[in-house]
Amino acid sequence: MNIIKTNRTRSLRARSMAEGAMRIVFIAAACACILCVALICAFLLANGVPAIAKIGPLSFLTGTRWKPGQNIYGTAPMIIGSLYVTAGAVAVGVPIGVLTAMYLARFAGRRSYRVISPVVSLMAGIPSVVYGFFGMVALVPIVRAWFGGGKSVLTAALLLGVMILPTVIRVSEAAIRAVPDHYYEGALALGASHERGVFFVVLPAAKSGVMAAVVLGIGRAIGETMAVIMVAGNQALIPHSILDGVRTLTANIALEMGYAADLHREALIGCAVVLFVFILLINLLLSAVQRRRA
Repeated sequence: MNIIKTNRTRSLRARSMAEGAMRIVFIAAACACILCVALICAFLLANGVPAIAKIGPLSFLTGTRWKPGQNIYGTAPMIIGSLYVTAGAVAVGVPIGVLTAMYLARFAGRRSYRVISPVVSLMAGIPSVVYGFFGMVALVPIVRAWFGGGKSVLTAALLLGVMILPTVIRVSEAAIRAVPDHYYEGALALGASHERGVFFVVLPAAKSGVMAAVVLGIGRAIGETMAVIMVAGNQALIPHSILDGVRTLTANIALEMGYAADLHREALIGCAVVLFVFILLINLLLSAVQRRRA
């Protein structure tokens, strides 16, 4: 008996030590993530804010001319272009993504799921430059033939709408599957059809996860660079139509950072600060909406 108690005690001590070690590993991983974010914030603020102050916050954010050769740095065309392209991508990708997630989670049979699910995973792994090449070869001629504008806001929005689909689908599907089955079963018991139970009971119960999917999709769309460069036209002008060419903040940074110096380089980092603030505001808005609905 004493031997058994001794073995149990050793086993409990070993398990306790293993749990303590893993707790330290998890805390270290979390601290590393926080440190990375803090370093990025410090770099952006230290290099971008002084440039914005030197140019003038109002001139930097509302100026409509971007001419580095003349030390004119107005980011309004890029800000508006980023908002237009992102809004178009959300309008295209979110409805399709959420409906696809609902189909995979509640409607698809085993055979359909085995076909569609790997395709969604494959879409998530396709490099953005491949999407951009597809947009140049396929979407640009189609948009030009149907609407009269080739490289434009519309083309970039359509392409980004396709690119955010895997993110929206996967996160929304996980949120819908996480809804307890008794929600759906209760709806059926009250006389609802399968479709009404899914759309009016399960989907509202998964709204927090679906909103998180939307925010992740927005982050993917507003932060995309290469594909947008290849299909958006890259004109540093305020677009007056969805068929006009446009330059986003990310495209502006990527196109000019290679040869930028001094104030020009700092102004580009200022564009990154503006982009970072946009992402931060979107996440804060999501948190506020979730707290209000909770």
